Amino acid sequence: MDREQEQRLLEALQQAVISGDEEKTEQLAKKAIKEGIDLLLALEEGLGKGMMILGDAFSAGETFLPELITAADALKAGTDILAPELKSRGIQRKSAGVVVLGTAPGDIHDIGKTLVSIFLTVHGFEVYDLGVDVSPEKFVEAVRQYKADIVGISSLLTTSMVVQPYVLAALKQANLRPQVKVMVGGGPVTAGWAEQIGAEAYGMDATEAVEKAEALML
Repeated sequence: MDREQEQRLLEALQQAVISGDEEKTEQLAKKAIKEGIDLLLALEEGLGKGMMILGDAFSAGETFLPELITAADALKAGTDILAPELKSRGIQRKSAGVVVLGTAPGDIHDIGKTLVSIFLTVHGFEVYDLGVDVSPEKFVEAVRQYKADIVGISSLLTTSMVVQPYVLAALKQANLRPQVKVMVGGGPVTAGWAEQIGAEAYGMDATEAVEKAEALML
């Protein structure tokens, strides 16, 4: 495959993700393997760039959450094809860091957390989303299991926001602080609250969460 054909395939991968077309994304990922192009390039400049383009459009108010979610599904479909092949060839994608995410105990709202997970993944982070209503013990267990660099705690409710310090206390009691950094976010959460409870960072939205996570890894 020559350079021009390779570029066309990368652009097709981008468009398949942007369109949220899982089947097309899978087909193109398989084609990338068959045609022998650089699979890291397919992952980052194809799938990843498509998601970043849509993420930028979302941040600018030019697209909406449903499109972002379907694009994330397409991204996962393509990644699930490429990742095993990369692993079998002994090729490792450089990780920006390992992040464990979850909503605070007592909170079942996950749209904001899901967006943060998508944006972090696209920017090269290895993300483990624990879901909603995550107990302090589950956060601790996940940090140990995945050797996390950062814990992200989301709260949409004031009643769950005030439980965030219990997660920090559990991490400290497990001797995981201050090695693992903590970032908080969600509707009622503020930078002042983050400072008050001893978290290292506050992310106002998914874009800022990525910026803060990258800063924490420096």
